Amino acid sequence: MSEIPGRNRRDQRREDRGERRDERHRLDQPRDPRRALRPARRDFDSDRFGRFAEGFARFMGTATFLAWMTGFITVWIIWNVPYGLDRPRFDSYPFIFLTLMLSLQASYAAPLILLAQNRQEARDRVQQEQDRQADAQSHADMEFLAREVAGLRLGLGEVATRDFIRSELRDLTEAIERTDESPPQDQSGHPD
Repeated sequence: MSEIPGRNRRDQRREDRGERRDERHRLDQPRDPRRALRPARRDFDSDRFGRFAEGFARFMGTATFLAWMTGFITVWIIWNVPYGLDRPRFDSYPFIFLTLMLSLQASYAAPLILLAQNRQEARDRVQQEQDRQADAQSHADMEFLAREVAGLRLGLGEVATRDFIRSELRDLTEAIERTDESPPQDQSGHPD
């Protein structure tokens, strides 16, 4: 089956089934006798069963399930005890049938719960890998930014700051004022 770009596998399978269906209904071609003996292949969605197992495991871990199960067992025992009104009892005192039903429920519940845990573990593994990649990218970004900030600090070390310029201007104005206040001197260096 060739994959067509831009289409997913499900669409491709539907298209292929449609082509096979058209081939089966052609009247100008004889039918394949082996094809008639084989049942039609159904596509099995393994993810659907996994979702069911997760839902079942999720329900079994709730207080609702425990309440319903406790109520069911209590009613079962009360109905089947040899005391009280005369009624048809289908499971007498050792409650063998109840034990069998609970064992059957546990034998199905355990693999379903394990399947749900395995699916969760696979999702957690993918999430951990994505988190690890995101952490590595964040670490690389932080190192880059730290290098950039260090470069800016080095560059700013050579740049005059506002306070430095102000102090230099103040010193220059004081020097100019001092020269204005002093008497003019002639070329020889003696005052007039």
